[in-house]
Amino acid sequence: MSAELREQIAVGCRILAGAAQGDYVWGHLSARDPDGAGTWMKAAGYGFEEITADRTVLVDRDGRVLDGTERRHAEYPIHTEIMARRPDVNAVVHTHSRAAVALAATGRALEPVSHEGTFFTPPDVPRFTATGDLILTRELGARLAECLGDRPAVLMVNHGVAVAAKDIPTAVVATLLLDAACDMQLRVLAAGGAAHRSSDAEALSKREHCYGDALIDDAWRYLVRRLGTG
Repeated sequence: MSAELREQIAVGCRILAGAAQGDYVWGHLSARDPDGAGTWMKAAGYGFEEITADRTVLVDRDGRVLDGTERRHAEYPIHTEIMARRPDVNAVVHTHSRAAVALAATGRALEPVSHEGTFFTPPDVPRFTATGDLILTRELGARLAECLGDRPAVLMVNHGVAVAAKDIPTAVVATLLLDAACDMQLRVLAAGGAAHRSSDAEALSKREHCYGDALIDDAWRYLVRRLGTG
């Protein structure tokens, strides 16, 4: 089972790279070990596009590498602490999405002016402001997880995003949707702000119609096909 999971992490990383979510060798994707041994993560020192199954590592909550031959990322607590707080979460993505960083810096709410925005709002996406520095300790990871709460994503102000989901396909697709939603919001702000936006009721309806499990799975399969790996 872990071999299949490691391969799916690698595919997810390459999808993130193809969607311009990479930042040199920084940013990570993780998945909960199905046997409860820890958290499988992209290894440090590689770009998203370079990740293969053997460039993943299994880490525990203290950051010890339990399996794999590569280095772990310093920000492993983003992943391990979110999963410790959220038993429903089996995959976490952390990227430095340019659109998300820019929107978070404005202090503006993410509005449902596009389909993508309705995946996350209402209510607004939570903002983590305890630090814009790296999440290097379990304490900071726990504070980030608390800020995320039961939501699918949190904007890490002056830093990036953390996206949490039930599985790798949902986490990866949601990360791309968040980037697109933030980019759209920036375009709207640049044009003078939104004269029209979905009501809360309409946004929630669109979330169900546009982003149900089957449609998220369709999007994932398309992204995999676009890689030429499936």
